[in-house]
Amino acid sequence: MEKNTVSQIEPRIGVFVCHCGVNIGGVVDVPDVVKYAQGLPGVVYGEDNMYTCSEEGLSKIKKAIGEHALNRVVVASCTPRTHEPLFRSAVADSGLNPYLMEMVNIREQCSWVHSHESEKATEKAKDLVRMAVAKASLLEPQKEAEMPVADSALVVGAGIAGMTTAVSLAKQGFGVYLVEKESEIGGLARRLNSLYPTMSDPNEVLGPLTEQVKSLRNIHLLTSTKVTDVKGYVGNFDVTALRGKAEELKFNVGTIIVATGAEAYKPEERYGYGRYTGVITQLELERMLKEGELDSPKSVVMIQCVGSREEGRPYCSRICCMNAIKNALIIKERSPETQVYMLYRDIQAYGKNYEEYYTNARESGVVFILYDKDKKPEVSRSGRKLKVSVFNVFMHQQVTLDADLVVLSTPLVQHEEGRNLARILRVPLGPDGFFMEAHAKLRPIDFATDGIYVCGTAQSPKNIPESIAQAYGAASRAGILMAAGKVTAEAITAMVDEEICRGCGRCEEACEFNAITVEDTGGSKLTAKVREAVCKGCGVCSVTCPTGAITMRHFTNKQINAMLKAALAPGRG
Repeated sequence: MEKNTVSQIEPRIGVFVCHCGVNIGGVVDVPDVVKYAQGLPGVVYGEDNMYTCSEEGLSKIKKAIGEHALNRVVVASCTPRTHEPLFRSAVADSGLNPYLMEMVNIREQCSWVHSHESEKATEKAKDLVRMAVAKASLLEPQKEAEMPVADSALVVGAGIAGMTTAVSLAKQGFGVYLVEKESEIGGLARRLNSLYPTMSDPNEVLGPLTEQVKSLRNIHLLTSTKVTDVKGYVGNFDVTALRGKAEELKFNVGTIIVATGAEAYKPEERYGYGRYTGVITQLELERMLKEGELDSPKSVVMIQCVGSREEGRPYCSRICCMNAIKNALIIKERSPETQVYMLYRDIQAYGKNYEEYYTNARESGVVFILYDKDKKPEVSRSGRKLKVSVFNVFMHQQVTLDADLVVLSTPLVQHEEGRNLARILRVPLGPDGFFMEAHAKLRPIDFATDGIYVCGTAQSPKNIPESIAQAYGAASRAGILMAAGKVTAEAITAMVDEEICRGCGRCEEACEFNAITVEDTGGSKLTAKVREAVCKGCGVCSVTCPTGAITMRHFTNKQINAMLKAALAPGRG
C-alpha cells in the first residue's frame, strides 16, 4: 500500500473520536460527531472511544484498519503535540504508513475553550473533523530518513552541572569534549565557602568530580577554551574551538550539552555598592568567609532582592534567600555578638529542610525585617559607619540601622559567553536571558534543535542538587541518542522546486534551524537546498518564498486548500 500514491488508491478513511473521559465528552456530543463523520466523502468507518490513547483504543484502531481495509485514519482527540507519535505508531503497526494519519484537536480547540457552549463546541468539532477528512483523502506516504549519530558529545562548561554530565557520559562509554572558558574547572561553586543546608565544604562535591574528570580517559578536558563555531545537525556537529589566544581545535560530536552556568549580578551604584567601603555582595562575603577576612563586625545588614523581581529582571533567583541565611548563620556561629539583620521582601524557603534552616536562623538571633518593594532601603555613610534606613512593614515605621557591613543579595544572570553561545548554536534565550528549553513540561532539558540539551544554571537559577539532577537528565537524553547510533528524521520537511527557484536567499535568512542553503548548481543558477536532517517542517521558508518554489511534505498547497474549502463549505463536504 505504501508504494502507491494517493491518486492510485480510492480513499477509505476511518474516523475515531475520543471522549477523553469528560474532558471532551462532557461538552462535545461525541456520538453525534461520529455519526456526522460517517457521512463524509471517503469515510467508510467511524467509532467513538472512551480513551483512544489507551491500549484498548489503539487496539480498536488496528482492528478497524484490517477489518475495513482502511488506508487513511483520522483521530479526533487531544493535542497532536503529545499524542500524535502514539497514534502514528499504532497505524504503522497495522501496516499503514504512519503519515497516512491525520489528527484533530477537539479537546483544547473545542471542549476546553467552549466548555459552556456544548452545541457550538459540537458543531466546531464537526467542522474540524470535516477539514481533517478532506486533507486525509490527499495524504501521501512519507519516508523518514535515518542518519548516523557520532558516539561523542560536547559539554560546554565545567562547573558542577557540566562535570556531572561529562562523567556520566564517559562512564557510559562515550567520548566527551569538556570545554571550559576559565583556566580552572569547578565553576561558581569553586568560589563558595560552604553549601546549604548541610554547611559542608564545596570541595566535598567538587573534589571527587574533578578527580573523575581528570582521570577518565574518554574525557578530553579543554580549559581556557571557547567554542567559536558549530555547524551540522543532530548526530553530526562540526565544532570549532579556540584554546588560549591562538590554538584552533576542530572535532566532531553527535550531541551537545550546554552547561555554561551563570554569573552573579553586579549591583553597580545600588545601595552605595562601588561607592562606600563595606557594601559588598553575598559572593564577595563568601570569599571573605572562606579566606578568614571577616573580623567580628558589630553589625551586618543583608538586603535581599537587589536587582531581581523588578523591571528588567522580574524573576526570583531562588537561591539568594537560603544563601543569605547560610552566611548569616556562619557569622553568628563565628561571632555570636554580631547583630545580623536581613531586610527581605519574601523568604523563599522552598526546599527540603529549608524552612527548618530559616527557623534556626531566627532562633540564633538573626533579625528579619520585611520591607515594601515601593519603599526600598536606603544606604548612606555617616563618618566611619554605614547607615541603613528601612520602613519596617510589621512595625509600620521607619527604622535606621548602624552597619559595619552591608551585604547585597543579587541574582544569577546570563553572562556574555552564554549569549555568544546561543548565537553560535542558534538556540533561544528566554525573556529572563537564560537558555530556553523546548517545552517546560514535555521537553524540559531539550532545545527545539535536536541533539542539543541544557542543564544547570545556564537554564535558570537553581541550587546544586537541582543542577546535578538536571545534569544526569541531560546525560541520559544525549546518551540514549548516541547509544542508538542513529536518529530518525521527521519526514515533514520542505521541498524545493528547482525549476522555479531563483536562489534569492530569503528562505535561508528566514530559517532559524539553518536547514536551507542557497547553492550554485552550475553556471549562473543558484538554488535553495534543504538539509532534511535539520529541517523541522515549520513552513516559514514556504511562506517567505516569493516564487512559491517551496512546499511542505504532509502540508502541501493542495491539502491545505482542500481543508479551506471544507471549512467554508458546511454540510457533508
